[in-house]
Amino acid sequence: MKKFIVAILIISAVYACSKVPVTGRKQINLVSDSEMNSMSLTSYNEFLTENKGKVLSSGPEVVMVKRVGANIAKAVTEYMTANKMQDAIKNFQWEFNVVDDKTVNAWCMPGGKVVVYTGIMSVAKNETALAVVMGHEIAHAVAKHGSERMSQGLLQEFGGAVLSQALSQKSEVTKGLFMTAYGAGSNILGVLPFSRLQESEADKLGLIFMAMAGYNPEEAISFWQRMSAASQGGTPEFLSTHPSDDTRIKQIKDFLPEALKYYKPK
Repeated sequence: MKKFIVAILIISAVYACSKVPVTGRKQINLVSDSEMNSMSLTSYNEFLTENKGKVLSSGPEVVMVKRVGANIAKAVTEYMTANKMQDAIKNFQWEFNVVDDKTVNAWCMPGGKVVVYTGIMSVAKNETALAVVMGHEIAHAVAKHGSERMSQGLLQEFGGAVLSQALSQKSEVTKGLFMTAYGAGSNILGVLPFSRLQESEADKLGLIFMAMAGYNPEEAISFWQRMSAASQGGTPEFLSTHPSDDTRIKQIKDFLPEALKYYKPK
C-alpha cells in the first residue's frame, strides 16, 4: 500500500499540471490525447456505420447543427488561443452529425466528434438553445473530462497494484474503459458518467463558448427550464448524470454575468 501511495503521488505530480479552462481546477490525466482521439475516431466511425440509415445528410436540422457547430468550434479556438491553451485542442478534427432518433440526447467525443439526436430539437426549439446543448457537450471534450474519468477508472482498476507496473498494462485496460463508456453497442454512446463538478464546469465553459459564438447565454435558463419540464415523465438520457434542475439553473444564473462579458451579438 505504501508503494501504491508513493506511486500515486509521483503520477499526480507529473500529470496534474493540466488544468480545466475557466475554473483552473487541476486534473490527473493518465490517458494521452493521441490515445483518446484515436479510440474516439474508431468508435465514432463505428457508430456512424451502424446507424447509417439514421444519420441525416440534409435538411434544416442538419444545416443548423453544422452551422452552430462551426460557430462554436471557432469560438473554442479563439478562447483557447487567447488563454494560451491552444495545444489542448490542436488535434481536434471537428465533425457534426445529426441522427434521426427520438431520444433527447446529444454528445461530443474527445477530439470534437459531435452527434445531435433529432429528439432534442423539440426541447431546444431554436438555434440559440441548440448552442446551449452543443456548447455544453463540446465543453466536456475541451475540458478533457472523458480522459479524466478514464484515468480515475484506471486507478480503480489497478487498485493496490504498484502503479508503475499497472501503467505498463495501461493500453489494454484503457481500451476496455473507453469501450465501456463510448462503445458502439451502448444505448447512450458518448455519455460518460461525468461527475456533478464536471457537469458544472461544462455548463460554465459552454456558456462562454456559445456567447463568443454570438449566441445569447441567457437562453440557457429557458432551455433548462424546458428540459426540466420534459423530464417530468422520466429522465431523458441527456440528463441522466446531470445536477438537479434547481441547482443547475441557480448556478447558471450566478455565472451569467461572467458569460455575458464574452457575448458578441451577431
